[in-house]
This record gives sequence, C-alpha cells and structure tokens, in this order.
Amino acid sequence: MAASATRGRANPLALAVLTLLSERPMHPYEISGTLRERHKEDSIKLNYGSLYSVVDSLHKRELIASRETVREGKRPERTVYEITPAGLAEMHDWLSDLLANPVKEFAQFEAALSLMPTLPPEEVAHLLEARLRSQLQRKREHEAAAEIARKHLPRLFMVEDEFRQALLDTEIAFTRNLLRELKSGEFDGLRIWTRMHELRESGATPEEFEAQLTTEFAEAVNWLNQPEEN
Repeated sequence: MAASATRGRANPLALAVLTLLSERPMHPYEISGTLRERHKEDSIKLNYGSLYSVVDSLHKRELIASRETVREGKRPERTVYEITPAGLAEMHDWLSDLLANPVKEFAQFEAALSLMPTLPPEEVAHLLEARLRSQLQRKREHEAAAEIARKHLPRLFMVEDEFRQALLDTEIAFTRNLLRELKSGEFDGLRIWTRMHELRESGATPEEFEAQLTTEFAEAVNWLNQPEEN
C-alpha cells in the first residue's frame, strides 16, 4: 500500500469518528457521547481534546465536511460534520486493513519481559506476584461490567470485549506459569541469571563479570563471543 494511502492512520480514534459519521452526521460532542455509550473508550483512547484534534485533521484532509452549525438552548454553537465520499473510501480501506493484516504492536509488558534479566529473579517474582493480583482484579471487574453491558448491548457491539478478555486470560495464564517456574527453579537460565546478580553485587568489573560467567557457564554464554552474521 502506498505511503500516501496510510497517512494519518496512526490514531484509531480517527477511524472511530469516520465509522460513526458513516452512520449519520454528528457534532463532536455527540460523537464522544456515542463512543462512551457503546463502551468504545475501553478499546480506543478517548478524550475531548484529542477528539477535536482528530476531527480537525479529518476535516483538513477532506475526509469529513461541515454540514451545519446548531445551537441547543444556551449551549455554544456546535458544528455538525458528515463523512465525504473520500472519507467513506478511507474508512473502508483502513478498517479492512486492520482486520485482515496483523501488525507488530509493541506492548509494554512484552518490553519489560525482554529487559527482565536486569533485575534479580527474586525481585522479578515479587513484581509478577503483584501483577498477577492486579490482573485477577481486572478480570473480576471486567466480567462484572461485561455482564451488565450484555443486558443492554448485542454481541455485535461487544465483540472487542471478548478479544480483550481473551488477551487478559492468556496473560494471566502466562504470568502464573512464569511465576511457578521461577519459584520451583524450573526456569531455564535461572542459575546464570542468579549468578549474574551475585557478580554485580560483588563489584566485579565488566571484564571479570564476563570471564567468570564464561568459565562457569561455558555453553550457556557462548552467545557472548559469537560473531554477528551478515
């Protein structure tokens, strides 16, 4: 896909605005209220300031157009926007792309796991226990909220909630298993991980650190001296 076709696609709130305006013309306050009414703020970051910026950007790109200005009672005037033919095409293409094509998403927990050896294993286990408690609390709150929402909304408007729950269940299972392996000593590499922190606490220099690990864990640390492949 050409770069020009994907310009401005970093913010899913813009896609949400386009989808709502494809239903009917709305002013930004109404867009915000509809998204909250449908519980979309759980999946799409939403605040009024960012919404106005998104609407302004879509208007400048001629994906939406101002239709009229309305005033309700003593409230300020509000501009009602409608989607343009170019906006309809962009909405269809953007949504189709997101549904069909997986992309790399840089999750913060994944980043933390990739840097986990920087902390000693005992501390990591303690932190994961705290995370697991928070995850389980989130699960309870999520299930309670979903039960209430299901009484008012059809599944069509809650399918992303099922996805979010599946991700949370998977993360809980992963965290539990990782904790079990750390506590039981089954985690592969736990001995060298522990030794790394013992050497750091002893004040070993980087040269001493590498030499000691190479001596004690020759096979495990071969990667330290492996030349990079072209």
